[in-house]
Amino acid sequence: MTETSTSPTAAIRSPAGSPVLGGLGLFTVLLGAALPLIDFFIVNVALPTIGRDLAASEAVLELVVAGYGVSYAVLLVLGGRLGDLFGRRRLFLGGMAAFGVTSLACGLAPTAWTLVAARIAQGAASAAMLPQVLATIQSATAGPRRAKAMSLYGATAGLSMVAGQILGGVLVAADIAGTGWRSVFLVNVPVVLLGLVLAARSVPETRSQHPEPVDVPGTLLLGVSLITLLAPLTEGRAAGWPLWTWLSLAAFPFAAAAFYAVERGADRKGRTPLVPPTLFALPSLRRGLVMIVPFSIGFSGFMFVIAVALQRGADLGPVQAGLALAPMAVTFLAVSLSGPRLVARYGTRIVTVGGLVQGVGVALIALAVWRSWPDLGVVELLPGAAVAGAGQALQLPVLFRIILSEIEPARAGVGSGVMITTQQSALALGVATLGTLFLSLAPGVGMRDALVTTLVVQLGGIVVTTLLSLRLPRTIG
Repeated sequence: MTETSTSPTAAIRSPAGSPVLGGLGLFTVLLGAALPLIDFFIVNVALPTIGRDLAASEAVLELVVAGYGVSYAVLLVLGGRLGDLFGRRRLFLGGMAAFGVTSLACGLAPTAWTLVAARIAQGAASAAMLPQVLATIQSATAGPRRAKAMSLYGATAGLSMVAGQILGGVLVAADIAGTGWRSVFLVNVPVVLLGLVLAARSVPETRSQHPEPVDVPGTLLLGVSLITLLAPLTEGRAAGWPLWTWLSLAAFPFAAAAFYAVERGADRKGRTPLVPPTLFALPSLRRGLVMIVPFSIGFSGFMFVIAVALQRGADLGPVQAGLALAPMAVTFLAVSLSGPRLVARYGTRIVTVGGLVQGVGVALIALAVWRSWPDLGVVELLPGAAVAGAGQALQLPVLFRIILSEIEPARAGVGSGVMITTQQSALALGVATLGTLFLSLAPGVGMRDALVTTLVVQLGGIVVTTLLSLRLPRTIG
């Protein structure tokens, strides 16, 4: 078949025999990419209802979010390596099936701690599935098709983060068949079943031509490094900052240094480490990762804080709190779809423009909060949310393309895992840092001033990302 074939068979191949990802296959892997990101954010507006129904403390509710995020982040690079080793289609199908089973377990959880355990397992399933999406795109597309697929992936990722919060509010309020908050997890089951059928028919199998065994010491040390950083930051405030949180944070730099030493030693001996240090010799990957950290911290922190503020402070229901961000989702989708044309014409400087536009949007949101609190809703937040969404759309999809642009197909799984791990860790840090700032300030200065202060801090992060964007390569390979 030709590369432009859209036949839904699993073994679409180019004339040279290499696998090619058709239109239906691309839709399927993007569906798989959307599910984990939606589920990271979908619980934000459902947490109050979960707390009341399961009599869960604030610390346990934090674990419902953090348990998913930490297990997801810790296992992502391993998921990418396993895809390179055993086949990305196989890992995608297995991860998606596990995601459906763990989603069902979340939806049926009888207690808060059962829900926490199911969320940790759900994060692990996501880590098996998501790296295969980008690795498959890198290995089974080329040229303009790859540019378009990467732009669609970036659009899917950004839209999923906003849509997850909106969908969560709608499902909780709809109370389908009396399921209440449980529907935010149960809705995944039919979607997964559809995805499995489509993936079996349309996603080609790809793997590294020279797969390496799993780097066990590197995997363990990366896990220890991320856990010692993310666990205390996400749980510390709700738990009252006990001794273990400070000991864990103190251990982080030592664990990270040990991880780097082990990976560098493996690289020098000719083995393939979990995260090859030579990857960071690529300027596009290195500079893109540095920029995606503050961007993701601000994105997830904003989403968490606005959900809490609108429900607890402005007394909005879950639907109204979710729909308040609908303008952001609409402009993100519209602008991100024009990304390939803008990059072709103006290069990566549109990322800098995106940072400036996002800054204007967040400033407008802060002004609306200052003037209208507590009477906030879609109308008051619409200008700022719409502008901020457009600015984010000019950054995130392009950053994904930049980071992966110089990675050869044989390392697609590893490169994808590194990028998504960095993004996911930063998303968890955003909830931990900006969320902690907001919740710590609110009792003393009130919800309005706490929210405005948090938005001003986010503006500082946007300034950082905008300045960092000036160091990005001018063009994308």
